[in-house]
Amino acid sequence: MKLSALDVGIVVTYLLAVIVLGLVLKKRASQDKEAYLLGGKKLPWYLLGLSNASDMFDISGTMWMVSLAFVYGFKSLWIPWLWPVFNQVFMMMYLSVWLRRSNVTTGAEWIGTRFGTGPGVTASHTIVVVFALLSCLGFLAYGFVGLGKFVEIFLPYDSVAEYLPFDVKPAYVPHFYGSVFTAVAVFYAILGGMTSIVVGDVLKYAIMTVSAFVIAGIAIVHMQGHYLPVPHGWFDPFFGWTLHDLDWTDIFDEVNEKISSDGFSLFGIFFALMTFKGILASLAGPAPNYDMQKVLSARSPRDAAKMSGFVSVVLLPVRYAMVTGFAVLALLYFDQLGLKTGDSIDFEKILPAAILQFVPAGLLGLLLAGLLAAFMGTFAGTLNAAQAYLVNDIFLKYLKPDAGNRQVAWMNYGAGILVAGLGIWMGFYARDVNSILQWIVSALYGGYVAANVLKWHWWRFNAGGFFWGMLAGIVPALILPVVFPDTLELYFFPVLFGLSLIGCVAGSLLTPPTDERTLNEFYRTVRPWGFWKPVRERVQADDPGFRPNRGAWRDTLNVAIGVAAQCCLTLLPMYAITGMYRHLAVVGGILFACSLILKKTWWDKLPAEKEEILEFS
Repeated sequence: MKLSALDVGIVVTYLLAVIVLGLVLKKRASQDKEAYLLGGKKLPWYLLGLSNASDMFDISGTMWMVSLAFVYGFKSLWIPWLWPVFNQVFMMMYLSVWLRRSNVTTGAEWIGTRFGTGPGVTASHTIVVVFALLSCLGFLAYGFVGLGKFVEIFLPYDSVAEYLPFDVKPAYVPHFYGSVFTAVAVFYAILGGMTSIVVGDVLKYAIMTVSAFVIAGIAIVHMQGHYLPVPHGWFDPFFGWTLHDLDWTDIFDEVNEKISSDGFSLFGIFFALMTFKGILASLAGPAPNYDMQKVLSARSPRDAAKMSGFVSVVLLPVRYAMVTGFAVLALLYFDQLGLKTGDSIDFEKILPAAILQFVPAGLLGLLLAGLLAAFMGTFAGTLNAAQAYLVNDIFLKYLKPDAGNRQVAWMNYGAGILVAGLGIWMGFYARDVNSILQWIVSALYGGYVAANVLKWHWWRFNAGGFFWGMLAGIVPALILPVVFPDTLELYFFPVLFGLSLIGCVAGSLLTPPTDERTLNEFYRTVRPWGFWKPVRERVQADDPGFRPNRGAWRDTLNVAIGVAAQCCLTLLPMYAITGMYRHLAVVGGILFACSLILKKTWWDKLPAEKEEILEFS
């Protein structure tokens, strides 16, 4: 075993604490459906923001980002746009407000507020539940694989095998560790619901913040008097059509193979596709996972917007302080990390190997507790979202609408165990963290985007268009990666988007429009901008005092400024740790200017607490 008794004690104490947390909050969570799934919509926006940021600060994602920073340097700023990371900016500026005004429990339930009732709505509701569960299962498998690879570094199987009543094959050691720690996450998430998850996430965020800045400090100390062995383009966030300035020949030759296998060599084309896909995905609003559930848990639309804005502020500087710190240490002492497996290097093991090499006892236990918490928080948040769809959108909607609180509670427990088991099963068949991530954010979301952009912005889009659009995208998303296994999933996106868009438009125009009453109520309540002219005219005819949303251009400007500010928040710790202080000052100045503008164009324009006096300018 490579951990000291102190480190093991800290980790065990944390695991016991989250189990106790679930037991303590069990009674509160079991009061009713809303208390369990949304924390009763009573949680403050800043706690929800910390929790959401904490859920995004996961082991698998951090391992992936450390490997990106090691290989691509400052250009790694752009690659998380695959998520896309800037969707939080779109949500902050207007989409969280629109979503929270709907006042529903899940994204599938939202379908009724937009399309009303009927066979088409039932089909649309079903396809959203299917997508949500596929997405949640994908993220659970993604976290499971990353956790297993992470823990294996610290607990070599040989050191624990003698205590086990069974033998585990070497290929399945990461899956064994993933299963053990997943069981703890399932326990506290299932018992305590959303409140348990949020409180646990805030604790985790505090641990991760301390750890991140200590790691950054260690990296800064080790940088003194040393130069990083990197190509000259490593320090430049800008790029051309190819990564010609990022040639690792005669430095670490294996890194060139990594760039080629990632499919990022033609970086200009990759970036263009990624940005195109990212903007459309952001316009679609949050996917039906833990992010959406946090928005729906906010006290008001105003708080939902604040929560989404707070996520980037508290997440990016802290996370990139840790990511850059570990990447710098790994570059300085690469030969000491032992990353080779046979003839290849597993770049996803840079993070755990660097932790083991450079983090002192005591702090190592704290950091491990934080990273395990990162996994469990993300796993628990995703699990909670999946439970919401199974319980609210299948059990209560179709099977037992009059179920009592006790029945709902037991159904939540059963749904949680079922979903966790399926996520683990999927994890056994995944190649690595990056392969799952690429499938989720590029292929699967390719089938989601078109329908979910149109649902906000086009009045004629109806339940038939939603169902056929989603179906036309999701089915190919499941098939294409199997037929073309060596193709980067991002390159499927234009095809998937095109097929889905055809399904959306054809399905809408070949079926009757949504009934006027449903459209009028949705438009009056949510107040979206876009192609809503016939509906707007009807609403204004009924209520001459109604003021439509004229904020499209302001929201667009705010998104552009917000994305620039988000990039600055990412670059600040990268420049600080590598000692590029002039660049740090420039980026800090740009961030300050963006903040002043957004104070006037966003913060001061947020909706009032009472929607009756909400105005758009």
